[in-house]
Amino acid sequence: MNNEKLIVTLDNGIKRITFNQPEKRNSVDAEMTEMLFDTVRESAADGTRVVILTGAGNAFCAGADLAARSAQEISEYDVTAYLRDIVNPTILAMRALPVPVIARVHGHAVGIGCNFALAADLIVASEDALFSQIFVKIGLIPDGGGTFFLPALVGYQKAFELIALGDIFNAREAERLGIVNQVVPFAELDETVEKLANKFIEAPRIALEKIKAGLNQNLHSALAEALEFEAVNQDECFHSADFIEGITAFMQKRKAVYNQNSQNAKA
Repeated sequence: MNNEKLIVTLDNGIKRITFNQPEKRNSVDAEMTEMLFDTVRESAADGTRVVILTGAGNAFCAGADLAARSAQEISEYDVTAYLRDIVNPTILAMRALPVPVIARVHGHAVGIGCNFALAADLIVASEDALFSQIFVKIGLIPDGGGTFFLPALVGYQKAFELIALGDIFNAREAERLGIVNQVVPFAELDETVEKLANKFIEAPRIALEKIKAGLNQNLHSALAEALEFEAVNQDECFHSADFIEGITAFMQKRKAVYNQNSQNAKA
């Protein structure tokens, strides 16, 4: 399946899924996420032995594509339904897929892009990769499993710092924190990912399937609960005055000014 926004190839058991909006740093919309979900599900039965998830150009994925939404569209948008119906099933499908998923990360992996990477089984990053749970910068909470993945990887206090501040951190810091498996120069990124993928191709499929299932069996329900929490509470954030200020400031390339009113009434 190929679309100008998502490129999918399958060659010798290696499926490459590429976010393809480089002019937007591969920000994703609902259509792209739904296509990703369909592609991941198909990978369980189409001869795929390993999935490589990546982005075209100079970024992995810079989050959700919110640029086209007006204040009126924001006020009417059902975020909970979008997360429940499209984003959350995609994250769960990546973890349930019986073959390894490798995130090949170069450039920005922020917002939902960061969490698509965290939903993979392994992350290989270039030295130029950048990560962030940037949601708070526009008045949101993480979705796509950020509230589940980060504490499991780095502990509560560091996860709180990364989520509540939303600062961008580089690949070496991500490696130090245990978020990234390998960091390599960009010139070596494709070769490194290819070698890793071929190791999985040569490994016994049934063993890999059961290893992944075993590691995820006790986590699946907790991940599902975290995703549902995010779906419900993201909607409240999305319809707040803080989010309107945050996204407006982002579009105007200025610093957001939050808490301007004593009560953060819904927009």
